[in-house]
Amino acid sequence: MNLFDQVSEDIKKAMLARDKVRLEALRGVKKEFLEAKTAKGANGELTDEAATKILVKMVKQRKESANIYQENNRPELAENELAEAAVIEEYLPKQLTEEELTAALKEIITESGAEGPKDMGKVMGIATKKLAGKAEGKAISAKVKELLGQ
Repeated sequence: MNLFDQVSEDIKKAMLARDKVRLEALRGVKKEFLEAKTAKGANGELTDEAATKILVKMVKQRKESANIYQENNRPELAENELAEAAVIEEYLPKQLTEEELTAALKEIITESGAEGPKDMGKVMGIATKKLAGKAEGKAISAKVKELLGQ
């Protein structure tokens, strides 16, 4: 079952369970998926890879919104955003630990033949594709800088 079908099934379950936060988050996900499916040049298809990119973007948006709400002293709104982010994260691949990320990036650096900070773009291009959904872009970037800076 692909991600689109899984989300559709889980919307039904959330309705039956009367889980408002889960239902709201999943409806948002389905909306984004439908928009991606009907976008120009999408052929009415949505690959799991494209769906994962959408999910990563949505989680990032929710977390950024929660931070803004916290800064503006609106914890009740921040809680809702974080709860929705947690629901969406359930559909993402398991996140890499610090050690796993370092090992994966060292392998990518060796593969690409990168030697220093000037090769960061080359490494980031490969890393963001290989590690999509498994690690945040900020974390990947920081670790690549650290590894190439040595």
